[in-house]
Amino acid sequence: MRGQGFLPDVVTYNTLIGSLCSRGKLGLAMKVLDQLLKENCHPSIITCTILIEATILEGGIDQAMKLLDEMLAKGLRPDMYTYNAILRGLCKEGMVDKAFDFLISLPSKGSEPDVISYNIMLRALLNRKRWKDGEKLVAEMVSRGCGPNVVTYSTLINALCHDGNVEDAVDVLKDMMERGLTPDSYSYDPLITAFCREGRLDLAIKFLDYMVSNGSAPDIVNYNTILGALCKSGSANQALEIFEKLGGIGCPPNVSSYNTMISGLWISGDRMRALRLVSEMISKGIDPDGITYNSLISCLCRDGMMDESMGLLRDMEDSGFKPTVITYNTLILGFCKVHRMDEAINILTEMVEKECCPNETSYILLIQGLAYAGWVTIAVDLAKALVARSVVSRDSFRRLHKAFRMVNVHKGTTLSKIRK
Repeated sequence: MRGQGFLPDVVTYNTLIGSLCSRGKLGLAMKVLDQLLKENCHPSIITCTILIEATILEGGIDQAMKLLDEMLAKGLRPDMYTYNAILRGLCKEGMVDKAFDFLISLPSKGSEPDVISYNIMLRALLNRKRWKDGEKLVAEMVSRGCGPNVVTYSTLINALCHDGNVEDAVDVLKDMMERGLTPDSYSYDPLITAFCREGRLDLAIKFLDYMVSNGSAPDIVNYNTILGALCKSGSANQALEIFEKLGGIGCPPNVSSYNTMISGLWISGDRMRALRLVSEMISKGIDPDGITYNSLISCLCRDGMMDESMGLLRDMEDSGFKPTVITYNTLILGFCKVHRMDEAINILTEMVEKECCPNETSYILLIQGLAYAGWVTIAVDLAKALVARSVVSRDSFRRLHKAFRMVNVHKGTTLSKIRK
């Protein structure tokens, strides 16, 4: 540009600064700002807001506040987008009281907090169970003529459901609708999740239908919550009926939907239908994820199909998914159940070799497997060694102690001897 006699203007600089910040290159963005100032090209509110947001993302709220002060010193008047970015940063770093003071100070800076400002503050307060402060904030909000919106009500509903006050959350939903606001999927999802968690599936499904009748289309998260709860309660066939209708109502299932149904159908005994869903998922271009592999490995291990589960483990690795401690523990348990202890030990060895650190559960599963397979001495010696190294807790050893006695393999090893 300079070679052709053109100098960059503030819009050009903002584009460059924004691009650098979006790629996590805040240091370079600050150097561009220095260049902008050297060329006597004055930064705009947009320039400073971009930099403030990027600074906050890197956890530098103090630096962001300094940038804000520099804006004010240069005569720039931040807008509410800028101030809300500061509010989010303060709340993100746990400075809720400081955020509240900042919110209250905004009128003195020539700006009235908007509904987004209040929603940011309300979410931060309720996440910390500061209900009284939340109520005061809403009262302050209304007194200033800033009416609550759908996000405000959804925040209240979510917090109430999270604290177990589901009936109060339903009352908030009703109040929201009486005020002419239309709830969205984020308003309903906490309620549906809470009903499912409490085992009130009929009511959860009723709310799903209620959403549709009130013009709020459920999203796949809502449906996946219902599918998961039905499968968990042993109603996989009922879940399948809902699952098969999803494509027709404009809400096609995603990988999470398939994972839920595959596991639910397999556990219910319908292996063939579960396997057909795996094929269907792949044919529709939905790639399996780590959860898919873990679910299928768990299903195979549950049914003692260990050779197939090992084949799936290798396929999982070939597909670029790294097995987790849950994957390996599932395999250890599976091999222990069929008394293939050499292979269970090999799995533990493989975990270590592949830098997946075994946890206490890994060792407890192996100890129990050794004991139930009749490898008494090895099980007891391993338990003693792991307790001595604090790899297995004494509480866990007590449970193992009972398990040894149940299978009549306890050979005089007591807690008093372990302590020596």
